[in-house]
Amino acid sequence: MRKVPFLLLTLALITGACSRNAPVKNGSTPVATIAGTVAPRLANPTSISIQTYLPPTRAPGEPIASPTANQGAEVIAFPTFTPLAAPTQIGAPTKPAGTQYTVQSGDYPSSIAQQFGITTEELLAANNQNDAWIMYPGDVILVPVTGRPNGAGIGPNEPASASAYFKIIPDSELVYGPLSSSLDVQDFVRQQGGYLSKYSEVVDGDTLDGAQIVELVAKRYSVNPRLLLAVLEYRSGWVTNANPDQSRLETPIGYVDSYYINLYHQLTWSADMLNQGFYRFREGKVKTWRLADGSLVEPHPGINPGTAGVQNLFAALDKADTWPVDTGPDGLHALITRMFGYPFDLAIEPVLPTGLIQPVLSLPFGPGEAWQFSGGPHGGWVSGSAWAALDFAPPGEPIGCGSSENWVTAVTPGKVIRVENGAVVQDLDNDGLEQTGWTILYMHISPTDRVQAGAMLQPGDKIGHPSCEGGSALATHLHIARRYNGVWINAADPNLPFVMDGYTASGTDVEYDGKLTGHGKVIEAWDGINPVNIIQR
Repeated sequence: MRKVPFLLLTLALITGACSRNAPVKNGSTPVATIAGTVAPRLANPTSISIQTYLPPTRAPGEPIASPTANQGAEVIAFPTFTPLAAPTQIGAPTKPAGTQYTVQSGDYPSSIAQQFGITTEELLAANNQNDAWIMYPGDVILVPVTGRPNGAGIGPNEPASASAYFKIIPDSELVYGPLSSSLDVQDFVRQQGGYLSKYSEVVDGDTLDGAQIVELVAKRYSVNPRLLLAVLEYRSGWVTNANPDQSRLETPIGYVDSYYINLYHQLTWSADMLNQGFYRFREGKVKTWRLADGSLVEPHPGINPGTAGVQNLFAALDKADTWPVDTGPDGLHALITRMFGYPFDLAIEPVLPTGLIQPVLSLPFGPGEAWQFSGGPHGGWVSGSAWAALDFAPPGEPIGCGSSENWVTAVTPGKVIRVENGAVVQDLDNDGLEQTGWTILYMHISPTDRVQAGAMLQPGDKIGHPSCEGGSALATHLHIARRYNGVWINAADPNLPFVMDGYTASGTDVEYDGKLTGHGKVIEAWDGINPVNIIQR
């Protein structure tokens, strides 16, 4: 059922759907400070030698362990990266020879070459093969980077505005996934000695330093802190340059908007753009990128969602002349390589294991209670982060942001690993890492009687009272969402739908619209008119 915008607005005002979908403090105005004086920029940030930690060495072709499917409380094993005792000066990056591809049933050299926008001869040469090459499903081959400028036409049947094949980062380096835990953000920022290491800002009433802001955005939006640091350095030099350009002090990413001022809001905007490209591309919803000057660019079908996320960010910032540089091998990708090593050496593929199964979940309130299903699939954290969330409002008439005596309860066993600004995050594999396995976000939980970090919960245990705490909620409700390995899972994903107590979520192409179907019932998300939105446990 498709709703008109007026009804969606009514829903937000009455039942508490998240305005802007943004769990940031209502009316907060971050205040930025910096220790010392500010001088004109001394050097181009991309020309500075970066002090950084190098990833551990491994034999050529040796795979990095991937997590296995988690069906509840399974502990995921992944490599532990130990930083070097001291940072190491590193020079210009070495261009990667290409990326690995696993041969699928029905593949042959020319079809793979066509998929990635290269010639068959280039593919054969990169793999030391000839025209007699016989490949089998499961073979891992090398797809070369050809050096074509990204954004140029790459074939007679493609338009001039088509993006060339080039993968910038793997999917697992965009999300707040398992190997994002290998970076000590605080120590890394301190070692670089740039403007970021001296910066502080008031966010949600607390004074945070630059590294803490990067960590907070990474956790809330589920975006890799390595990527956030690299984007910040690429756009402003804040990570390594103690005296960045004056024009980048309020808008270090370069996005100009009266709301998105100072580091926190610049990074939250960037994280949402990265997520938007990542999830829309995964769901097949991207046809073109519209650049800042109105130019249209078609994403190459051979790229991955992680690359699409970066392309979406630069589409909002770039014109046609800067797009090929920023999204090509000598742009952000080269800087990431200098800062953290070749990003595909950190790839976990696939980041969502084949055959992944959602753990058994219950509805997030007590037995016998009847709550309103007040919001269908919508952003897990702001609208770009997949439509991973569902909303439930406590019983009774709409009460705005008044207090509720009802309790939000745990939907499954697991440990509480983060509690802040209305958010409670539950780790289902109990390894203490938010970046691995299944996690559940319960949002807008009142600080009164709220569960503490470290608590071990069983289904039905009390978490706290629904409220408007955190974000721009306009009425008391619970916002609940799922992640796996840092990936927001769309509540209406046909392969992994949000199922609670036998009710399965579905959605439409309208955010907040949707249904819960189960036990012979169809319960529609409240639209301001239809009263059939009560779900009883």
